[in-house]
Amino acid sequence: MPSDRKTAGEQRRQQILLTLRDSISPITGSTLAERMNVSRQVIVSDINLLKAKEEPILATSQGYLYMPSTPSVRVTKKIVCKHTPAQAETELLIIVNNGATVKNVSIEHPLYGDLTASLMLHSPNEVKRFMEQVKETEAGLLSELTEGIHLHEIEADHASIIEKVEKELLEAGILIEE
Repeated sequence: MPSDRKTAGEQRRQQILLTLRDSISPITGSTLAERMNVSRQVIVSDINLLKAKEEPILATSQGYLYMPSTPSVRVTKKIVCKHTPAQAETELLIIVNNGATVKNVSIEHPLYGDLTASLMLHSPNEVKRFMEQVKETEAGLLSELTEGIHLHEIEADHASIIEKVEKELLEAGILIEE
């Protein structure tokens, strides 16, 4: 009997991989659970097992993404920002409305050191959903742990887009200059 469960689990994990590889947008754990006819917690365990096998699965606030490593021709840059929680949506919208992607947010925590959370926000709709999740979960932003100071890794097709983002964030009083 135990080997049957293992085989079913392996088959399910293979199906999860195929589903994630075929998707261009994030898929939530709840959606995967529904498709696989298991609980969300089973999916979380499966994802962790797949990550332990070095599968490039990224957990974002929007869901899971399969992120194979490929050479990127896009320009990335880390920017340092400081703002209040009320300005978070403005900051994120400045970035995505100019055609850049907010890959992640990082802070330097006094106890844990560097903490990074993947965001992968590309559009105003994704920013809106993210901000709704912040309100619904009452989890708070990482930047609240560091008096508003945080880093974002942003990505765009051209350096000129990053420069425009930086200019607008500076004008909004959000970007900390080097």
